[in-house]
Parts: sequence; C-alpha cells; structure tokens
Amino acid sequence: MIALVILLVMVRVHDSIAEVLIPMKADYRDHPCIRTCQVNYPMVCEYAFRAEYFYTLTKACWNCPHNVSDCYRPGCVPADGNSRAILVINRMLPGPGIHVCEGDTVIVNLHNKMTGEGMSIHWHGILQHDSPHMDGVGMLTQCPIPAYTTFQYRFKVSDPGTHFWHGHFGLHRADGIFGAFVVRQAAEHELQHGLYDYDLPEHTILINDWLLELTLNRFANHHQAYGDNKPGSMLINGKGAHRVFYDNERTINITTPYEVFNVERGRRYRFRIISNGILNCPVQFSIDNHTLRVISSDGNPFQYIDVESINLFAGERYDVVVLADQDMDNYWVRARGQGDCSVKNAFQQAILRYNGSAEELPNRPSGYLFGARAGKKLNPWNRKATDMLVPVTHLENLRPSNKALNDIPDKKFYLAMDFNNIENFNFYVGPEYVPPLTVGKAHTHLLTPQINHISNTLPPSPPLSQFNDIPQDMFCNAATVQKNCSAEYCECIHTIKVDLNDTVELVIIDEGKVWDANHPMHLHGHKFRVIGMDRLNKSTTLEEVKKLDNEGKLMRNLTSPVDKDTVTVPDGGYVILRIHADNPGFWFMHCHLEFHADVGMGFVLQVGGLDQIPSTPANFPRCGNWPHIIAPPADKSVEKKFTT
Repeated sequence: MIALVILLVMVRVHDSIAEVLIPMKADYRDHPCIRTCQVNYPMVCEYAFRAEYFYTLTKACWNCPHNVSDCYRPGCVPADGNSRAILVINRMLPGPGIHVCEGDTVIVNLHNKMTGEGMSIHWHGILQHDSPHMDGVGMLTQCPIPAYTTFQYRFKVSDPGTHFWHGHFGLHRADGIFGAFVVRQAAEHELQHGLYDYDLPEHTILINDWLLELTLNRFANHHQAYGDNKPGSMLINGKGAHRVFYDNERTINITTPYEVFNVERGRRYRFRIISNGILNCPVQFSIDNHTLRVISSDGNPFQYIDVESINLFAGERYDVVVLADQDMDNYWVRARGQGDCSVKNAFQQAILRYNGSAEELPNRPSGYLFGARAGKKLNPWNRKATDMLVPVTHLENLRPSNKALNDIPDKKFYLAMDFNNIENFNFYVGPEYVPPLTVGKAHTHLLTPQINHISNTLPPSPPLSQFNDIPQDMFCNAATVQKNCSAEYCECIHTIKVDLNDTVELVIIDEGKVWDANHPMHLHGHKFRVIGMDRLNKSTTLEEVKKLDNEGKLMRNLTSPVDKDTVTVPDGGYVILRIHADNPGFWFMHCHLEFHADVGMGFVLQVGGLDQIPSTPANFPRCGNWPHIIAPPADKSVEKKFTT
C-alpha cells in the first residue's frame, strides 16, 4: 500500500513536470486552432512557452550558412549572421505564432527558464475586456514571473485583426521575446473579405531593428557612458543578411538566408505586417514592382488605399493586399530603417517568390539606398500631409461611430513630451559625476524623455491586484505633483484617472526641442480614434498648442476617423485621440521605443474605481516591498519542534 502511494505521488510529480517540458521546436504551425473561422464555433487554444537564454548560430546550426539547409534545423537561429546572445521562446526567433479565431479562448502556459530574470508577456492589441490581470505588464497588472516558475495566461479573444505578443518587463522584447498573434474572423464578419483570395499564416511579416549585442549592454553603455543607441541591422521574421561569410570551396561570399514568401501569379494575398520596432527606427516597407492595397491598421479596417510604401512605427500593424500580377520571378521585399537606423544604414530584405520561379535571389539591386521607393506613402514620418504623403487621419473607418466621438468629451488632457535637460538622479548626481568640461567628450549630460516633465516609475506592487500595498504618495500627475518639474527632476507612478464610460480626449504634443525624434504611443486596454494630427514646425510648445486649440485651430474629424492602438506623434506637432473608457482597470500608455519607455516615458490610465475592476483571480501571485521590522526573538521551542 505504501509503495502504491509513493508510485502515485511520483506519477503526479512527473505529470506536473511534463506540463512545462517544451519540445525543442514547438512552433505550433500545425495547431488545430489554425482553421477556417466559423460563427459561434469557438475553440480553446492552448500553448506551452518556455523562455530561456540562447545564442545565434549555435551547435544546432551545424554548417549554416555554408550548407543552407542546416540553417533550418530545429534549434538553429541564424538571425542575420551575427553571433550574439538572445532571449527566446521555444528556441525560436521570433517565437511561435498564435493564429486563432474571434471568440476563441487562449491559454499560454509560460515557463520561465531564464536564470535570475523575472518576466511577463503582453498581448499587444488584445484589449483584455473582463481579464485585465492577463495584460502582462510586469509590476502594473501582475508580478514578474520568477525564474523556474510557470504562469498561466488565460483570456478570450474578442479583438480581431493583426496583433503580436512580446515581453513587457525590462528589455526582453528587444532580444527576441516576441511573436505574431493573429485573430481571424468568419467570412461573414470580415468587412474586406472580398478583396483577397488568400489569408495565410505564412504571409505574416514581423519586422524589427536589431542590435549586434545584448540590448542591456547597449542600454547601460548609452545611459551611463558614451555608447550610441543606433541599430546596425534589421530582421524580417527573424531572418536576414548582415554579416558576410566567405565560402572557400566555392570562392564566393555568402550570407544567412532571407525569409521567402511564395505566391501564385494572378492571385490576391493578404499580408499582415507587424513592427516590433525597438528604437527610433521608423520602417519604410515596400515590395518591388507591386502596389500595396492597405486595408487595416492595428486590427481595424478602413476604406482601402493603394500606395507604393508604408511607414511602420514601433508597435503598429498594417494589413495589405498584394496582387501577384508581375512576371514569374523573384522580387525584393524591403524594410528600410529611418531615423536612428539611417546612421548605420540598417535595413533588411526578404523575397517574394512566384511559384515556378527559380530558387535564387532577385536580380534587382539590393541595399539600403534602394529601399527608398518613390510614390505614394502611407503614414509619413514627421512630415505634413500632401497628395503623396497620407497620414492616418486621412483614412476612413469602416466601423460605425461610438461614444468616443461625442461632440464634447467628459475629460480632456494635454500631454507634452520631450527630452528634458534636467538632473536625472538615476543617471547623474551633480557636477562631480560628470564634469562640465569633459575634454573630447560630447553629450555628457543625459536628456531625459518625459511626459509633462514627469518620469513614470513602476510601483513596488501591481496596483491592479495590490493597490493598498502601494504608498499613495507615489502616485502623481501634472495636477497633483508638488514640485516645479521644469526645474527639478520628477519621478512617480504617473497616473491619470477617468470614470468608467467617460469620453476621454488626449492631446499629445511632441515639443521637438531636440532631434528629429519619433514617439509611437501605445495604449493598453482600449483602442482610440485618431481625430487630429499635424506637424506645426520643427518644434512647438504645450502653450502654443493650447492657444491654437482655444482659438479653434486644431481640426478634429468626428465623422469616421480610424481606430488604432498605436500612433506616432509628429515631432514639433501633435495628435488628438478619443477614447471610450469602457474597460475598467489600470492601463499603460507609453512610448513603444524600448529605451524611452524603460526610463519613464509613459503613464497609467486608471479607468473606473477599484470596486469596478474585475476581481483578482484566486491565488494570483503577490509581490512587493518587505519593510524592515524589528521582530521579537524567535521561539526556539518551535524551531526545536520542527527540527526533531
């Protein structure tokens, strides 16, 4: 009998371990939830994610790239040919794509195998109605998941469209913890179903700028020393060519392989393009000889527009229809970095290959300069609208109006962003730390990206589940802060509170005092209507924008503006966003550039009161400060009792 009990315990332990053991390459490309969607036929879609430290071009790659087939072996991450440490889910870059249908329930069992690293995953574009605790923002909606532990994300997906998932603690998404998350609809619910013949998972395109070293190293060097923050490379679906190898046998230069997208001539294909942009690197996307029929952004359909190229800012997604109407051949798919990516000419390419064409590289010129395609462009970067430069405010929403478009909002906030020249005690402590005259060294003083002169800090406990554990004097905003933040560094849990079901207007200004920068702002928990946008000049001020607004000179489109969850703010200009605050919780809004967000360029939007937020799940993990308390001497008799 005792032996039977021991055997049962061993089986249970073994079963619990098996739940977190992930196959070497669990890519889920044959997951049963990848299907033709039908109305009222939801499924439960379960995935196992294992996070770990990894490396490009490991022993698993054998002779890659000299033998190209070796580059596709399980566990091989060739990336762009450069050797560097990475963070991965299931030893893949990007991590496994999630492809489900509207109404499905998604379960992700995440096992953290990164020694000494807490982590969390955000489901970018999934609004988490009724499940705010699953939003995945470490120290805001949950405690970071400690090393060697498992956390289960479980939520229903009611937000169709092209989204993605990524690490949301520290700098994890910059080093490889990201992947596609696509929510399809039944044909009768898809407003643009007739515009394309195929919508295939393999036509999902994930683009990101890429550093040639672990991001933490670059972050610390940039903020504490004299290192730059300029990406040197880019990836398309984790692949590309940057480092050149020499093949002694064939006496030619070779590279790691490009991603290939196959099409059949005469067919129309829906491509879903995702920017996991890391730094100030707007991406110009184009396909040689092909027009892009753009039909959706951030999962929100609009009246289509035909363009030659699109700019994607970090966190944005665009769906395009490509008609394969050219000669049967190979064509470059181009991602050209702008902004800080232009300093080192960071770019990447993939191949659009017509079925029946030779498996070879396109015979058209390649390289950074050839990615600057002429013609009509959607979503210009820091430029005023023209016939050839079409901002998102010129798009026509296909969905009906909602309370976000009420004539007069219930609450209105002006939020001014910029790099402020202020003594940031996180990096500098007075002139003795950085001498005012450092010979031969420029830019010795850090300029701090802030909103309303406030740097956001994460709380010691997640307010969504442990609000009462947070000292209330840690919360502030421009109306409550007790300092002159223009003269003194201000840091707090930057929080703006609105009532449930308020119509909220945000006028976000990039004052543009220094640099021609880029701040793509992403909101969790809600989508917003982009009702206004303009670049006024190379720089502006909060006071100038308020004055223009009071004079009625900021134009607002309250008829059919596009829905988005991520939008860039023109440098020296503004955007005006409208939100129907119908989702109670604590929701992060932040710049989606990793370095900017990590040093405080964001704020928390609290929607509703604590009593209106969904209850915390049972046994939800807790964390927080452990204040030093002088305790009475331990009862040695109790200690003795437990040690005998």
